[in-house]
Amino acid sequence: MNGLSTILIVVGLFLLGGIYSFAKQQMPKSLIVLLTIGAVMCLSAGVLRLDVWA
Repeated sequence: MNGLSTILIVVGLFLLGGIYSFAKQQMPKSLIVLLTIGAVMCLSAGVLRLDVWA
């Protein structure tokens, strides 16, 4: 399941890029908060699924 971890980390990083872009364009704060929550969930799930912690 290492591939799933990689996908989750890549999606999380993609969402972080979206947060930066939306903040730069003065988008609504609620959208930025939702993207932040999604990015944190994806990154944390991807990192926790890696086998380096076992």
